[in-house]
Amino acid sequence: MDGGIITKKPSVTSSQVAEHAGVSQSAVSRTFTPGASISPKTRAKVLAAAKELGYRPNAIARSLITSRSRIIAVVMAYLENLFYPDVLEELGRRLAAENYHVLLFTGFMDRDSDPVFDQLMQYRVDGIILASTSLSSQLSEECTVAGIPVVLFNRTTEKAAASSVTTRNREGGRLLAEFLIAGGHKSFGYISGLENSSTNRDRLIGFREGLKAGGFSKIEVRTGNYNRADAEAAARELLSLPKRPQAIFVANDHMAVAVMDVARYEFGLTIPKDLSIVGYDDVGPARWPSYGITSVTQPIMPMAEATVDILMDQIASGEIEPQHRVIPGELIVRTSARLPKTGIVERDGVKFYKSAATR
Repeated sequence: MDGGIITKKPSVTSSQVAEHAGVSQSAVSRTFTPGASISPKTRAKVLAAAKELGYRPNAIARSLITSRSRIIAVVMAYLENLFYPDVLEELGRRLAAENYHVLLFTGFMDRDSDPVFDQLMQYRVDGIILASTSLSSQLSEECTVAGIPVVLFNRTTEKAAASSVTTRNREGGRLLAEFLIAGGHKSFGYISGLENSSTNRDRLIGFREGLKAGGFSKIEVRTGNYNRADAEAAARELLSLPKRPQAIFVANDHMAVAVMDVARYEFGLTIPKDLSIVGYDDVGPARWPSYGITSVTQPIMPMAEATVDILMDQIASGEIEPQHRVIPGELIVRTSARLPKTGIVERDGVKFYKSAATR
C-alpha cells in the first residue's frame, strides 16, 4: 500500500505451486480436480504449498480445459412460498456432495423462462433445474442439441421434451376430495394456483374426479395464482357467496394460510367448525399449531435426490433422453378440517389419511 492505493498482488499459478511442492503440474491439477486419482502424500504436499503461497484454482480456466464448469443453474420464480427455499437448500446440499455448485437465477412463474436462457448459456452450465417455472419446447430442444440436461422440478410439459420430477398431484387431489366427503362436507370450493401450471391443473382434475366419485359435481373455483394477495381476494369471493362452501381445497399451503386468515379475522369463522380448509405441500406454517393445515406432502428430499440423479446420469453419459420420476406423497391430517370417522392412521405421532382403496 502506497499513499492510500492498494496494489493487487499477482496471482499465484499452478506451476509455482508445483515447483514449491516439488511435484509435477499435473499433480497440482489432479489435487484440485474432484474424483481425480492422486496419492494422499502428494495431495497433502500440494495443499500445503497452495496454502503457503495463497493459491486458488481458477474454475473458469479449468472449465475451458475440461469442458465442464461443474455449475448447475437453478431457475426459481417463487421464493415467497417456503416450499422452494427448502427445495433450494436440499438441491444445493446434494449437488455439493457431487462436487457441483449452484448458480441461482430468477425466472418467471407465469410464463416460460426463455428470457433467462441466454444468461444461463453464458455461464457454460453443465445442467439446468427449472423449479416453479418451465421452458418452451423449442429451447428444451436447443439444450438437448447443446448437450445440456434440463430437469423440470415440480412441473411437466405437454410434449415431455425435458426430464421432470413431480409428485402425484392428480392422485393427491382425489385423496383430498375423498377425505372431505368422508368428513361429511356437502359443498366445496377450490382456490387455484396459476391456471396454466401443470401442478395446478392436475390437482384440480384429481379433485373433480374425487368429488364426482362421491356423487358431487358442483365446485366453486376461484384463482389465487399462488399469490397471497390473490388468494385473499379469492377467499373473500367464496366466503361472500349466499351459500358458501363447507370446505375449500387451496392449491398450496402458502395460499391456504392466507385463506385461513381471511376466514378467521375478516369473516369471524371458526376453523374447522364453520369451515374446513385443506392445502398442498406440507411446509412451514402448515405445521404450526396456530394453522395446523391438513395437507398433501411433497417430499422434498426424494424429489431433490431424483432430480440430481437424473442430472448426474445425463452429464456422465452424455445422453439426454427425457426421464420422468413421480414421487408419492401422503395426506397429513391436522386440525384445519373436520375429520372422517374412518381412514385415519397414526405413525410416529403423525396422523395420515388412507384412501379406502388402500386400507
